[in-house]
Amino acid sequence: MNGLEPRRLRPKVKAVESPATDFESLLAPPPAGVPPSLSDQAYKALEELLVTAKLAPGSIWSEPTLSALTGFGRSPIREALQRLTFDHLVVPLRRHGFRITEVQVEEQLLVLEARRELERLVSVFATRRASASEREIHFEVAKRLRRAGRDRDALLYLRLHFALKRFTAASARNPFIASALSPLHALSRRFFYVHRDRFGDLTEVAGLHADLAESIGRGDEESAAACCDAMTGYAVDFTRRIVLG
Repeated sequence: MNGLEPRRLRPKVKAVESPATDFESLLAPPPAGVPPSLSDQAYKALEELLVTAKLAPGSIWSEPTLSALTGFGRSPIREALQRLTFDHLVVPLRRHGFRITEVQVEEQLLVLEARRELERLVSVFATRRASASEREIHFEVAKRLRRAGRDRDALLYLRLHFALKRFTAASARNPFIASALSPLHALSRRFFYVHRDRFGDLTEVAGLHADLAESIGRGDEESAAACCDAMTGYAVDFTRRIVLG
């Protein structure tokens, strides 16, 4: 880049690692015996900055700036950016770094179209395959979701929502479906984060997700499938309301 950053390059965002909350520890996957690679750690750090819009949609970033921002070397950052390109969160620009993709309603509707089928499969498989301890965790997080709804805490709700999505996918014991859902969840999380101030009755959507978690906890496949469809329907209606303003 000849020592010059692109004109639209944003100023550095202070990367502060917040300690894991109790529910994040509760929903964290069990250790695999092998520590995550630097590339995996860089991917997780960048994904968090992207889905919370700390790297603003439409902004342009260079590898050196992202390396300085996150504290990871150029190689892990480059590998992470390649994965994030596949996830449709960044677009490589020849000799100009990477552009953060825009948040688009039309794209979100397509994401939800794919999620509807995959989420139903995951929910049904989780009701069949979750362990006793995983079922208890689903019940516990359901309580926390309802509390977040009553408190109208949209940020906590979103963090609980997508952390539980990952946990449920792991409980389904099908890594291929989980891998297909992961980038879709990232795009959805960013969309809802950007539009979080436009949530209507948070108790309704939090209640829908809690109902699903409780169905999985009970091992009720029919109820889990119905709750999953109800949640996706709510998400589609919310997205369309964004279009209508």
